[in-house]
Amino acid sequence: MQSGIVRAGATIIFAGLLATAAIVSRLPKSNGGAAPAGGSGETLKRYGFALEDVTRKAGIEFVHQAPTLDPALNHIMPEVASMGAAVSVVDFDRDGWPDLYVTNSSEGGKNRLYHNLHNGNFEDVAEKMGVADVSQPGTGVCMGAIWGDYDNDGYEDLFLYKWGRPELFHNDRGRGFTRVTEQSGLPKWVNANSAVWFDYDRDGRLDLFLGGYYSEAIDLWHLKNTRIMPESFEYARNGGRKYLFRNVGGGHFVDVTDQVGLQSRRWALAAAAADLRGTGYPDLVIANDYGVSEFFANDHGRRFREIGAATGIGYQPKSGMNVAFGDINNQGRFAIYVSNITEQGVLVQGNNLWVPREGTTGDQVHYDNLADAMGVEQGGWSFGAQFGDLNNDGRLDLMLTNGYVSASRDENYWYDFAKVAGGNSAIISDAANWPPIGNRSHGGYQQKCAWINTGDRFINVAPMVGLTETYDGRSVALADFWNRGVLDVAMAHQKGPLLLFRNSVSPDNAWIEFELEGSASNRSAIGAAVRVFWNGQQQLQEVSGGSGFCSENDRRLHFGLGKDPRLEKVVVRWPSGKEQTLTGLGLRKLHHLKEPA
Repeated sequence: MQSGIVRAGATIIFAGLLATAAIVSRLPKSNGGAAPAGGSGETLKRYGFALEDVTRKAGIEFVHQAPTLDPALNHIMPEVASMGAAVSVVDFDRDGWPDLYVTNSSEGGKNRLYHNLHNGNFEDVAEKMGVADVSQPGTGVCMGAIWGDYDNDGYEDLFLYKWGRPELFHNDRGRGFTRVTEQSGLPKWVNANSAVWFDYDRDGRLDLFLGGYYSEAIDLWHLKNTRIMPESFEYARNGGRKYLFRNVGGGHFVDVTDQVGLQSRRWALAAAAADLRGTGYPDLVIANDYGVSEFFANDHGRRFREIGAATGIGYQPKSGMNVAFGDINNQGRFAIYVSNITEQGVLVQGNNLWVPREGTTGDQVHYDNLADAMGVEQGGWSFGAQFGDLNNDGRLDLMLTNGYVSASRDENYWYDFAKVAGGNSAIISDAANWPPIGNRSHGGYQQKCAWINTGDRFINVAPMVGLTETYDGRSVALADFWNRGVLDVAMAHQKGPLLLFRNSVSPDNAWIEFELEGSASNRSAIGAAVRVFWNGQQQLQEVSGGSGFCSENDRRLHFGLGKDPRLEKVVVRWPSGKEQTLTGLGLRKLHHLKEPA
C-alpha cells in the first residue's frame, strides 16, 4: 500500500527511481468504460466471457468516502487515508441469493447492505438491519468486513475491522443485526486492515484472526506525535500487533495470540487461511506492507510456526497487499498470489505467484515464484485479487484491481516519495518528514487486469471483455449473483463507486456449484475442501472466511468444467476430518451438501 520498497529482484534501484521520477509524464486517461471491442458475441467466442457494468441498472449507487485524520497529516492525507473501500458477499437472510456489503470510511459515513431481490435489482437495507451507522465519531472508521456463523445458528454474523474499535454483530435470523461487541471479548482499539474467520483448532467453532496495520496505541485522529510511519521500507516491525481470538462459545472470544505463537508487528494488509501443507489444519498467510510475507504453519491447533523463509515466500521484502489461493494447474494444490507495486519506468517490484514445487509437501513444502513466467507479475499498484473460473473452461482465472492515488494527470509524487524511501529510520518513521503530496498522482489512473488461464500462462483481457474503468481499486469479490452458474464481479474503489459487473459466459462450457453446511464442523463450513474430478483431472477449492484485500467471496464454491465434461467424482473433506465421496451429481446445478452426522 503506502509502501514503496524500491527493488527489482534483490537489487535496490533508488537511483534509477529518482532519475526517472524526476521526469513528469502525462498519466493515461480513462476511456470512460467502453464496451468490449467487437461486441459481446465476438468477445464470448474469443475469450469465453464478457463483463457488463450493471451497477446503476441493479439499483446500486454508492461512492466510497475516505477518512479525515489528524490535521498534522494534512500534507500527506491522500496517502495515509488511502484505504477502507471494501466489499464482501453474504447471503444474510438465507434466501439462496448472494447479497453485497460495502464499507464507507468517513467519520459518520454509512455502510451499505445490498439485498439481492432475485430480479437483477438490489436494495440497500443496511439502515433497516442495523449495520449502516458503524463509523460514528470517536469510534474510528471501517476498513473491511467478513461474515461467519460464529454461534452455529445457521445465519452469517458480521465482523467489522476498523481503524478504531472493531465491531461484532449477531445476525438475528435474517431479520436484523444486534451489536454484541462489548460482551465478545474483542479489544477496544485496533488499527486493522485484515481479518479472517477460520476454525484453527477444528473444535467446530469459528475463530477470528485480526491483523493490525498501524500500532493499536495510535489514535489517528488525536496524534501525540507524527512518528507513526514504518521504521523501514523493507524490514519494518513497528506496525500493529496480530490477534488470534479463540471462540469459546456463548458469543465470547479469548485472546490466545501469545499462547499459540502468532507474535508479529509487521504491517499486515491482507491474510487468508487454508490447509496448505495437507495436515487437515488451516495455515495462515499474511501479506505485509514494508516487508516480507509471513507463512504461519498450524501445528494441529496447538501452535503456529512462522516458516515463510523456509517455504520461499518470505525471502524478499516487498509491499504485500493481497493474499488469494488457487489451484491454477488443476493438481489439487494451492498457489498463493500476493500483490505488490509496479510502476513502469520507475519501480518494478512485481506481484508474486507462489506455486508449490513438485515433490514438496508438509513442512518441506517449497514455493517458486512463477508470476513473470505465467504473465501475472505486472499489475500496476496492485491491491485486491481473486481466483475464479470466469469463462467456465475448467481453469482458474485471476481478477485484479489496482491504482493508488489518482489526482492530477500532469504531476507525479514518485520523485519526492523516493527521497523518503531512501532515508534512514528516523526520517521514514516521522510523517513530518514526508514531502507534501498536494494534488499530485501516485500510481493513479491504472487499468485493471482480468487474466485468463490458458494452461501455460495467463493473458490479460480486461479491456477486451469490458473492464476499462480506472478508478483507484481496492477490493474485488466474486459471486454468482444471478444464480446462473457464472461468476460475476463486484469491485470497491477508494473515493470511487462500488461497481457490479454481470458476466456472460459461453454456454458451451459446463459448471457445477456447491453450498456446504457443517454439522460437527462449523456451520459455515469454512475450511471444507472440495475436489472435483473430471476428464482425468481435478481441481481443489476450499470454503474461505475472507481472502484477497479487504474482501470476501461468495461462500459457495463454483467450478467451471469446460466442454463435454465427464464428471467422475467429488470428494469433500470437512473441517472435522470427515470425508465423503459423491458420484452421479448433475452438471449445471447448485448442490447443497450437509456434513454427514
